[in-house]
Amino acid sequence: MAASASGDKAADDSLYPIAVLIDELKNEDIQLRLNSIKKLSTIALALGEERTRNELIPFLTESIYDEDEVLLALAEQLGNFIPLVGGPEYAMYLIPPLESLATVEETVVREKAVESLRTVAGQHSAQDLEVHLVPTLQRLVSGDWFTSRTSACGLFSVCYPRVSAAVKSELRINFRTLCQDETPMVRRAAAGKLGEFAKVVELEYLKSDLIPTFVQMAQDEQDSVRLLAVEACVSIAQLLPQDEVELNVMPTLRQCVNDNSWRVRYMVSEKLTDLQKAVGQEITKNDLVSAFQFLLKDSEAEVRASASAKVTEFCANLDKACQEQIIMTSILPCVKELVADSNQHVKSALASVIMGLSPIVGRNNTIEHLLPLFLIQLKDEWPEVRLNIISTLDCINDVIGIQQLSQSLLPAIVELAEDSKWRVRLAIIEYMPLLAGQLGQEFFNQKLRDLCFNWLNDHVYAIREAATLNMKKIVQTFGTQWAETNIINQILVMYKNSNYLHRMTCLFCINALADVCGADIIERLFLPTIKVLSTDPVANVRFNVAKTLQKLSPFLDQAAIDEHVKPILEKLNTDTDVDVKYFASEAMVSSAGGYNGVGAGRAVD
Repeated sequence: MAASASGDKAADDSLYPIAVLIDELKNEDIQLRLNSIKKLSTIALALGEERTRNELIPFLTESIYDEDEVLLALAEQLGNFIPLVGGPEYAMYLIPPLESLATVEETVVREKAVESLRTVAGQHSAQDLEVHLVPTLQRLVSGDWFTSRTSACGLFSVCYPRVSAAVKSELRINFRTLCQDETPMVRRAAAGKLGEFAKVVELEYLKSDLIPTFVQMAQDEQDSVRLLAVEACVSIAQLLPQDEVELNVMPTLRQCVNDNSWRVRYMVSEKLTDLQKAVGQEITKNDLVSAFQFLLKDSEAEVRASASAKVTEFCANLDKACQEQIIMTSILPCVKELVADSNQHVKSALASVIMGLSPIVGRNNTIEHLLPLFLIQLKDEWPEVRLNIISTLDCINDVIGIQQLSQSLLPAIVELAEDSKWRVRLAIIEYMPLLAGQLGQEFFNQKLRDLCFNWLNDHVYAIREAATLNMKKIVQTFGTQWAETNIINQILVMYKNSNYLHRMTCLFCINALADVCGADIIERLFLPTIKVLSTDPVANVRFNVAKTLQKLSPFLDQAAIDEHVKPILEKLNTDTDVDVKYFASEAMVSSAGGYNGVGAGRAVD
């Protein structure tokens, strides 16, 4: 009797996890249902492999009627379930629930289900693949709803390489059927997977089956299908021998370059450098250069902007034997027009890459042809254009030196430094150390130093914060001797400012410069200023004094800590403000170990 009762109890315990899961999945609270799905692996471990296969998976298959968020989590979990059902030989048990999920209406759920099915397919043996996954694929292909047919498109490339010749033939027929489906969404899905499928199909069938399909899709009535055919164009061109690319790919590509839809032309522009590498130098010279010119002059700004962003990369990939001649006669005239384009995004895209042409065309061509264009862009009305030119100055510096641009740079830098948009001001700050290194100390001291001080007093905190880091990087560039002569006194004088935010900025600068200035400057110049600020009427300033001393202590020897740091911290530790006392005590604990040699006495030469 007792043995029977204990057996019943054990059975109840073993059923408990799935009972809890059933209850939670039926709960009205979506978050509870979602949490239970995310715990599926724990439940599967509790049940064991056999019961997971025989009870949990069937239950999940039957309960796929829920919110999209729950179904998405389920599709993701099932992709990781192979070890929990007993390994690859039992992977087929995961196909039914994933097949159901691959037919739901929500796109992200279907895509995740297909991703998991691809993972499961990779674990199948070739025999199991034909027995279990290929029939699933064929059911999806013949489904009444477009949802199942779109999902089917993603499974061809994982099944095809590992099945028999007869099944391969069926799969090619099925794929071509989907490419001609009456529903645009299915054709779009098939076009998106055409390049992927082409990579696993034998060359013979690529030419006989898929290329005619590719040509047909590039002429589809829906531009959303045609633009995806452009992506397939790259894959097919990579797979074909060079002599067959001209015959099988280029007629379709020429057609896409002149397509009525700007979205198709935009896709050609986006993929042009990939196509350039795939088709080879001869076809590039004969066809793609003229296609690129056409795209650079396109009537749609989006296409021109995309093509402009590819100028340097396209030119760099040209055959070295005729590179300069093609750039100067075919590409540069288009670039000159784009510099004065009516659309700011086109000019901005071009400005982000145009400097990269300098190393390609060389010093003389840069000075004669590119330099006038750079000067025009430095005076452009749009901050983004000027900023993009300044951000790539290192390219031209290596070719002709930045002095050629210095007088034109200054007005552009000043305008950006004072721009009403704080993000523009922030961006130019980040390039200031680069400019300082390239323009040299004299130019910086005369023209740019005051800008850096103005940023320390900016009304936006992010600008003040960036400006302190900027000062540190410039000191790293010019050295501590320059810093002591040119900037440290001007920074320290901020402790007298009536605005407590500026007094805090003084402390932040001390924090940043401590890493590069060394113990001598810290003890001789920074500590007297910190001592004055330790009696500041604003508590925020006083507790930042404590934090600053904590930062400086590792750079000082024990004698300096005992003489200068500890008295200040002891006084702050008796402060009336609780935050000041807290940070002071933290700093006292930190500095109790005294001098540890980290960076002490070290300075940037």
